Amino acid sequence: MAEDVKPTRKELMQIEERIELSERGHDTLEQKRDGLIMEFMDILDEAQDVRADLDEKYEEAQNAINMARALDGDVAVRGAAAALKEHPEITTESKSVMGVYIPQIDATKVEKSLDERGYGVLGTSARIDEAAEAYEELLDQIILAAEVETAMKKMLDEIETTKRRVNALEFKLLPELRSNQEYIEQKLEEQEREEIFRMKKIKDKKEAEEAAEREAEEEDEDEEEQTVPADD
Repeated sequence: MAEDVKPTRKELMQIEERIELSERGHDTLEQKRDGLIMEFMDILDEAQDVRADLDEKYEEAQNAINMARALDGDVAVRGAAAALKEHPEITTESKSVMGVYIPQIDATKVEKSLDERGYGVLGTSARIDEAAEAYEELLDQIILAAEVETAMKKMLDEIETTKRRVNALEFKLLPELRSNQEYIEQKLEEQEREEIFRMKKIKDKKEAEEAAEREAEEEDEDEEEQTVPADD
């Protein structure tokens, strides 16, 4: 509240400094927010493409596994799946995009050659091989989708946080500081007018006293002249 602020020049200078810093911070946050939105839109476009590819690869994998089950039977499909010995390995790192750390997911041993899948080549059909390959590609796409969509969520969270900070400065802190600045300036102007009026009163009183003193002196002189005896 402006009424809680001390109307002094020192306080006014401090508020002016805070306003300047807040305005610079507001401009910086606005630039960051706009940059984040641009980065988010790029990631959003990529996420839409990744999601479309994911849906396509999921459908292909489902068709391939259904074909293998229909022609080779569930026992053969499950046996091939159980023969897998090497599982995918996933490592994560982070990279900074405008101060936001988004994940980078690296996966190895996802797509395998025929001899790396663990089942005997002669004991399975081409349909099982195609299903295995389709699911490996699907898993690769799932990992990519996880990376992109996590990045998108982190960017969106940072945009919201930055927007709240911009709004707090623009609609709360800066208006309060400017209101306090205006209040102090008005109070200082009032004090200055009061001081000018007080000094004028003192000056008028002093001039009146001086005039009264001069008038009294003149009266004393007149009386002295009247009491001086005439020469014989």
